[in-house]
Amino acid sequence: MLPDASPEESPDGRPDRRPDRSSDGSSDGSSGGSSGGRPPGEKGGRAGRVTLRRDLRSAVPDASAAVVVTAAVFALLYTRMESGTSDTVAVMPFMNDPGTYWMYLLSQAFGWSALLWAWGTVVLGLLLSGPRPAALPVPRQVLERWHRTTSLTTTALMFAHALMFAAELVRYEAQLAWARRLWVAFADSFVPGWYDSGTGRIAIPIGQAALYLAVPLGLLFYVRHRIGATTWRRLHRFVIVVYVLSVWHTLLYGTNVWYGEWPRTVLWLLQLPIAVLLLLRLLRPARRAERLGPPGAGEGVTRPVWALRAAGRIAAAAVVVGLLAVVVSGRDGGRDRPAEPPATAPHAPETE
Repeated sequence: MLPDASPEESPDGRPDRRPDRSSDGSSDGSSGGSSGGRPPGEKGGRAGRVTLRRDLRSAVPDASAAVVVTAAVFALLYTRMESGTSDTVAVMPFMNDPGTYWMYLLSQAFGWSALLWAWGTVVLGLLLSGPRPAALPVPRQVLERWHRTTSLTTTALMFAHALMFAAELVRYEAQLAWARRLWVAFADSFVPGWYDSGTGRIAIPIGQAALYLAVPLGLLFYVRHRIGATTWRRLHRFVIVVYVLSVWHTLLYGTNVWYGEWPRTVLWLLQLPIAVLLLLRLLRPARRAERLGPPGAGEGVTRPVWALRAAGRIAAAAVVVGLLAVVVSGRDGGRDRPAEPPATAPHAPETE
C-alpha cells in the first residue's frame, strides 16, 4: 500500500547484501517499487515482471471468497428486511418489500464487502511498508501478492456496488422510456453531482471519487516500469485517500449504520487498527530516506518537506486520539432514531 524498504537497504538502514528472495519480482511494501532507477520485477526482464494478467488469475480464489461473503451479507439483509427489523426500512419505510428492492440490497451487500476488502488490503499494505514484524505467518512475497489481489477484488466490488445501485434506479424509474431510464440511472450512479436528493448529494460524489481514484491508483503498479518507481511510489501513497473516502461515504449514506447505535460504533472502532498502523508506518518507515530526523539533517530534505512530514505524523496521531474519543464518548455522528419513521421516498421518480 505504501512504500517499503528498497532492495538496497534493510529496515534498520544498513546496506542489505542478501540476495533478493522475492519470487514474484516484488520488493516494495505494496507489491513493487524500489528507490533505484529500475522498478522491481525488471531484474529478470519481462518474464520476471508481475503482470495484471498473472494477478487476475491469482485473484480468482480471493474474488470467489468475496462473492461468498457478499451472498451471505445479501441473505442477512434480505432476511432482516423480510422480518421488519432492517434499519434500511426504518430509514426508508417504503422499502419494506425485499422482493422488489432486492437489487438495492445486493448493492448494499457489495458495498459492505468492498469496505471489508478495502480494510484488509490497507492493513496488508501498512504491514508491509511499516515496521517489519519479527516473524510473518506466511512468506513476505505471499503477503505482497495478497495485497495486490485484494486490491483488485476491492475495485471490482466497488464497481459492482455502483452498478447494482444503477440497476435499482433503472427499475425504479419505470415510467420513463428505456433510453431515458438508462441515462438517468447511469448519471445518478456515475456522474458526480448529478444525484440531487438528500444526503446522497454529498455521499454519492464521495463514493464516486473513491471509485474513480481506486481504478488508476490500483492499476498503476502494472505500468510502474514505464512511469518509474519513484513516481509510482508517490502516487500510490494516495491509496489511503480512497479508503478514507469509502468510510466517509458509508458513514454518511449507509442505512445499516444510519443511527447512532452499535453497528456505527463498530465501524468507527474498525478504523483504529488502520490509524495505528498508519501512525507506526509514519513514525518508523522502512525506507531510511523517509525517516524524520532533526530539521535539515536529512540529505536533500528541505525544511518545508520536513515540516510536511512532521505535520503528517502529528495528524495521524490526532486521528488515533480522535477515533478513541469517538468510540469512548459514543458521539459518532449517528442520527437519533425517530419515534415515527419517515413516510415518503427520499428520491422522487424522474418525469418526462
